[in-house]
Amino acid sequence: MKIKNYKFERVENFKYLGVILNEDNSNQTDLQERIKKNANKTYFMLQQFCKNENISKKLKLRLKNTIIDKTLTYASETWTLTKRDVKQLNIFERKVYRRILGPVCGNEKESWRIFMQVLKNLLS
Repeated sequence: MKIKNYKFERVENFKYLGVILNEDNSNQTDLQERIKKNANKTYFMLQQFCKNENISKKLKLRLKNTIIDKTLTYASETWTLTKRDVKQLNIFERKVYRRILGPVCGNEKESWRIFMQVLKNLLS
């Protein structure tokens, strides 16, 4: 399409203000890029801090909530999340929690309950 001296071409997706927009209005591509590039990079920049045993777990969780979560959810007000998107976000969040809090022993249901109790105690 050409308007005056400007030529416009049709594209499948493009980046606008840091958000990937596409023709079918799916945020899957944007979400994957945010998790893989932005949130993972932010976490790995803070990895030495998170591995330091002299720093409390409560402070590490605060750091996760203030820096990593904000990087991941920037401009998320426009997202329409599918079950797959929610699953991807939960997987990333659990990965970060495991690295900060360490492993929890027990079967799957029991370990999740213990994990949530530890998390609740640290955040309160």
